[in-house]
Formats: sequence, structure tokens, C-alpha cells
Amino acid sequence: QVQLVESGGGLVQAGGSLRLSCAASGRTFSRYVMGWFRQAPGKEREFVAAITWSTTMKNYADSVKGRFTISRDNTKNTVYLQMNSLKPEDTAVYYCAARQTNVIRTTAPEYDYWGQGTQVTVSS
Repeated sequence: QVQLVESGGGLVQAGGSLRLSCAASGRTFSRYVMGWFRQAPGKEREFVAAITWSTTMKNYADSVKGRFTISRDNTKNTVYLQMNSLKPEDTAVYYCAARQTNVIRTTAPEYDYWGQGTQVTVSS
């Protein structure tokens, strides 16, 4: 069992930056693929980024490539999402997710555990 708690969301102006953190409990955190998803009002939850347990592989949605960076620190049981050059269309609730199998997937049903989400609002 893994419990995930996100933090770091907030209100930022367009062009600004935020860093989201996701703290995980559970002894096998280092064996999970960790992902970030987001959901805007009236829209489906969408993939943002994911990272394998060894950090050797990362995957990003096209909409965030070059602006967002996912990383993890297995010694701290924490995964991060550094978000730069934020745009109003990045406004959403951001969710951290964990997948037990060490293969990156980009659809929400393939993740086993979820955090409660943190709101990111980008003003124009």
C-alpha cells in the first residue's frame, strides 16, 4: 500500500514557476513508476509526466515538454514536478500517482495509487 500527499500548488502569474512535491509512504516506493496527471474543470484527467524507479526513463506530455521536469529522490520517498514558463492553460488540479509495474504508462487507469491533488492556478 502506498499513500501519496501532494504539496506546492498555488497561484502564479503566466511565465512563472512552481515546484510540486509528492511525499509517499510505503517501504517499496523506490520500485514504483511515479507519475503526475492534471485535471482542469470540465475536462478529463490527463497525463503530464512520469519517471521510472531508477530515474533512467522519463516521459512527458507534448504540452509540457521543455517546460516541466520530473524527478525523484528515493531516499526521501518524494517525487517532484518542476514547472517553468507556466501558461494559463496549465491551470488544473495536479495529481501524483504510483504504478506498481516498472513500465511507464500514460493513462490514468493504469496507475494504482493516487494523491488527493493540489491546485495550480496560472493567471494571465
